[in-house]
Amino acid sequence: MSNTVRVWDLPTRLFHWALVACIVGLAITGYRGGAVMDWHARLGYALLTLLLFRIVWGFVGGRWSRFGSFIYAPGAVVAYLRGRPHPDHLIGHSPLGAGSVFAMLGLLLAQVETGLVGDDEISFTGPLNRFVESSKGLAATWYHKRIGQWVILGLVLLHIAAVLYYLWKRKNNLIGPMLHGDKRVAGAAQPSRDDAASRFAALVVLAGCAGLVAWLVSLGG
Repeated sequence: MSNTVRVWDLPTRLFHWALVACIVGLAITGYRGGAVMDWHARLGYALLTLLLFRIVWGFVGGRWSRFGSFIYAPGAVVAYLRGRPHPDHLIGHSPLGAGSVFAMLGLLLAQVETGLVGDDEISFTGPLNRFVESSKGLAATWYHKRIGQWVILGLVLLHIAAVLYYLWKRKNNLIGPMLHGDKRVAGAAQPSRDDAASRFAALVVLAGCAGLVAWLVSLGG
């Protein structure tokens, strides 16, 4: 017997698609360069706001959005890879999906941080560049342009490939639940909280993260 369960709360879904939009916008503005670098910077600040929000929401968000629901012991990962998944693996993030989430968060944070302190000596200097030595700012720019963007691109492509694999080979649609929030699961499962109060709390968290980012950027003024 299957049940419909609210897996992804609205704040998590909005975060996911806003993150996609930011990454696409950053890729376009980064490659165009020149005058649009101002927009590249603004999108970078928006991305940092989203990342900080997701970190906080990972502790106070809905049941399946919390980090505690997808931090797996090594034995659980091995069991999943051997075809013996725990029922929770089929509701929220699987062990492989969890690894992808943490890798993406870490790599995107590194990309934003190197942008904040970087200096390409042509069209953009990060707002926090004055707080680091010139050599470190140049090294940050080198990583940002030569390493970070390609690693993130590879991870994004791997993520898309995994979603398509689950859709076509395993007949498991991972896109739908990230649009409407619900998933059909076997047996009973605890749903994520997704009511007016939790959504208002998400707005407060987002506003706080935006304020923190605005303050960081202002330090370079």
